[in-house]
Amino acid sequence: MLQELLGAAAALGSVGLVYLAMAARVVKQYERGVLFRLGRVAGEVREPGLTLVIPFVDRLHKVNMQIVTMPIPAQEGITRDNVTVRVDAVVYFRVVDSISALVKVEDYKFAVSQMAQTSLRSIIGKSELDDLLSNREKLNEGLELMIDSPAVGWGIQVDRVEIKDVSLPDAMKRSMARQAEADRERRARIINADAELQASKKLAEAAAQMSDQPAALQLRLLQTVMAVAAEKNSTLVLPIPVELLHFLEKGQQQPAPIGDGRQRSG
Repeated sequence: MLQELLGAAAALGSVGLVYLAMAARVVKQYERGVLFRLGRVAGEVREPGLTLVIPFVDRLHKVNMQIVTMPIPAQEGITRDNVTVRVDAVVYFRVVDSISALVKVEDYKFAVSQMAQTSLRSIIGKSELDDLLSNREKLNEGLELMIDSPAVGWGIQVDRVEIKDVSLPDAMKRSMARQAEADRERRARIINADAELQASKKLAEAAAQMSDQPAALQLRLLQTVMAVAAEKNSTLVLPIPVELLHFLEKGQQQPAPIGDGRQRSG
């Protein structure tokens, strides 16, 4: 009799252990558990830790609450200024309502991916090329709003959307390179012209100052001769002042002296 009782107790204990093993579920810290009882949501969302379910009656679905990083495949489109581009992006989102994420949409990750792709193509068609290249912050905000609006109903919150790369056709790249080179050349010519203008103004002021003081011109000439001589050149060319040429010219134009008119008598 005692052996039968012990055997029954052991059998019940084994059944209890099996039942406990089938009923026990562990929800991790970054997860939330949604319990379906006979196909309907039962009770509150199960928090992290150990939770029990009724075997063969309850089904526990675990939902990851971490931020999901989802790359958006490159989308090709035509901008508002008729330029064909390929743009890819990345979406950061997370589940904030685990029940809605399971009940209101079949696969929330796939739904967010498709919504992000269609929104990205829409953004490309509404924007110009300069905006895609230089004004990405504003486009990121607009893309985030377009994705977040329907995602809210699925229990999803979009944290951030970033446009990663904008690919241009080779012909457009060459055209932009030529345009950038022409713009740099234009700026260089303007800078050189401004420098020449400033230099001419300074030279005019120096010439006016030296015209008032001829000695300053002579001193400047001597300084130039000393600077050239310091280079140890084999040939040294000295400029002749214009005043010296005028002096020599006047000397040649003076008439020869006339002798006395007295004649010697025979």
